[in-house]
Amino acid sequence: MRIPSIPGFDQQAFEKYFKNTGWLFIGRIGSLAIKMGVSILVANYLGRASNGVINGGNVYIYFFSSIAALGLDQFVVKELHQFPENRDSILGTSFLLKVLAGFICIPLIFIAYHVYPAKGTPYGYVFILSFTGVTQAFNVIDSYFQAQVKSKYIMQVQVVGNLVSAAIKIALICLKMPLLYFVYAYLLDIILLSIGYFFTYQTNGRSIFNWNFKGALAIKLLNYSWPLIISGIMITLYMKIDQLMLQNMVGVKEAGAYATVAQLSEAWNFIPSVIVSSLFPAILNARRDDINRYKKRIQHLYDLMVYLSLPVAVVISFAAPLIYKLYKPEYAYAAPTLSVHIWSGVFVFLGVASGQYLIAENFNKLTFIRTGFGAIVNIVLNLMLIPKMGMMGAAIATLAAYASATFFVLVIPKTNKTGLMMLKSLFLISLIQKLIKR
Repeated sequence: MRIPSIPGFDQQAFEKYFKNTGWLFIGRIGSLAIKMGVSILVANYLGRASNGVINGGNVYIYFFSSIAALGLDQFVVKELHQFPENRDSILGTSFLLKVLAGFICIPLIFIAYHVYPAKGTPYGYVFILSFTGVTQAFNVIDSYFQAQVKSKYIMQVQVVGNLVSAAIKIALICLKMPLLYFVYAYLLDIILLSIGYFFTYQTNGRSIFNWNFKGALAIKLLNYSWPLIISGIMITLYMKIDQLMLQNMVGVKEAGAYATVAQLSEAWNFIPSVIVSSLFPAILNARRDDINRYKKRIQHLYDLMVYLSLPVAVVISFAAPLIYKLYKPEYAYAAPTLSVHIWSGVFVFLGVASGQYLIAENFNKLTFIRTGFGAIVNIVLNLMLIPKMGMMGAAIATLAAYASATFFVLVIPKTNKTGLMMLKSLFLISLIQKLIKR
């Protein structure tokens, strides 16, 4: 099958870059389909209140996921590319660092919960879920297969893991088990993936028992990754704080309904990462060889992000009432909120693409600043809008936060040109110009 051409990119080169991540994309799509189906079944079984309770626990885990991961994944791939002979040291050091970070997150989550508790969510549930950070340390094996350009193994683990997880949750529903069992089931999701990664690594001629830890390498990796840890904290804050604030300001039922909105709206947000990782090597090559071609490719990338995200936003905006027919009637009132929240995806797509531009231009500090700005906007607007509008206020705050964070580059003189390029794509000026030329 021939991959469709994209203006500004050499077709042969693009196919080479895309195929490196194609298997991962298939795995994500397969996992998405499984998760979405099961999440609807679970939400219908639990009802708004219990769904809100369990979502409140998951929000704390999401807040600390960037600390538990240590931002190491990209650098592990890079190190494995540059020093393949040090594979066991790189993987062993990264694994132990992630395990230690996961254990450190457990008391940090305890502190966060007691500083700003989620009303209606018992700490016992949060404590069970807090072990997620420890168990996900096996994700370093994911980085190994990416470095080996063997993403099909990642796809197999993700799809099989999600199928088993789905079967367990469906069994819990059929057996009419209480909420606590679903809390354990969410932790089990990560454990299943870890087991899958372990056996896949072991059966491909490798052994984790050969891994070793090197202190000098640990310091090197942490020196590289600490900016990403801070940036990750900022991103998770402005992506999820609305759910926790809604639960505390309105209640678990409203939070439970809003959780379905967030799941449906954010399900597509992995797409820009996969596309950008496929195209960005070609963009970097153009920056090195031909600055004009580099600018054209950046513009084409922004155009592509809008062409992908805009139709999804339009379709789901109109289809939201039909989508919520899959849920119990008690969730139906969330449909208008989904019609608003889905538009944040347009800015997520553009934000991911412009984030890579900032990295290419060595404007890494701006990533912290703009995500921090987005977090402030989200918190302030949530405080203003949630008491008056409930979940619709949270959706509007999220949309405004994503838009302001993405287009924050407009107020910085050295990056305002890329902001104008994004505006050109957003208002379909590039498309109109192409149609006029024809």
